[in-house]
Amino acid sequence: MFGKSSDAWLIVGLGNPGREYEKTRHNAGFRAIDLLAQKLGCKVDRLKFQGLYGQVNYSGSKLYLLKPQTYMNLSGRSVLALSAYFNIPPQRIIVLFDDISLEPGRLRIRADGSAGGHNGIKSMINELGSQAFPRVKIGVGAKAHPEQDLADWVLSTFSASEEKALSSALERAAEAALCIIDKGVPEAANRFNGSQP
Repeated sequence: MFGKSSDAWLIVGLGNPGREYEKTRHNAGFRAIDLLAQKLGCKVDRLKFQGLYGQVNYSGSKLYLLKPQTYMNLSGRSVLALSAYFNIPPQRIIVLFDDISLEPGRLRIRADGSAGGHNGIKSMINELGSQAFPRVKIGVGAKAHPEQDLADWVLSTFSASEEKALSSALERAAEAALCIIDKGVPEAANRFNGSQP
């Protein structure tokens, strides 16, 4: 599937397209990518590969930023389309996404692993045929009530205090993604895992 791998990197933010989803818990990945794009002076506005993407040079390599437009459960299709076209192997694909097992404001960096019940990650693993892609998990908080429907929860918005905690976490998630490129996953994990402002 992948030809000769390039030294390019891909950073993916997971979310759902559409204004009604912008501020939901499930769209933390999109919001982190938007911040990162701003920081790098990169416009994520090219519509191709079933997603919106942009390209910028970073640390001597090409860096692609991607927001799949397939809706969350099919995110992997967009990731595969772009990464296969530019020959970017899974180990150089960093994904930013929401995690309900972490409080808002907390981050967790991982080199690889299972989907952990996250449909966007499940789709990526299925499409790429690999779990070996680094990830930056952004805490969005656990369900308020155990009997609450999970889909309803991840498509809900944040309280004012949660939004405040999230805002700083999104900034740090963007920094963590660049730290993975610059220093590697272990260093990024040491610096950002569990971190709160």
